[in-house]
Amino acid sequence: MAETTLTDGSPVSEDHRNLMSNGQQKCYVVLSDDERSKGFVRPVRRSYVHETCGVTTTMGAALAETFARDPYFYAGTFCSGCGSHFPVGEDGQFVWDGTKEKVGT
Repeated sequence: MAETTLTDGSPVSEDHRNLMSNGQQKCYVVLSDDERSKGFVRPVRRSYVHETCGVTTTMGAALAETFARDPYFYAGTFCSGCGSHFPVGEDGQFVWDGTKEKVGT
């Protein structure tokens, strides 16, 4: 199994999923720097569009690189317009900005 950390580089903690007032988690799990340095199977894309509300969300580099290294790593992602998390994948609600490609595929 691939090594993971939180976006700030710290070890994964039990409270990382606690939600802040904006609906985002306290911190997100990502693949470690070492794992991401092995290369990507998809392009590194930083922005995606929620098909339901049409808002574009931009994520940090570690999250984007985790999606690029392992497109199936996450089951869902955050919409900055709706302020909540929704599914990704073939039946998910997000496409990469500027494409019709589903996030998480």
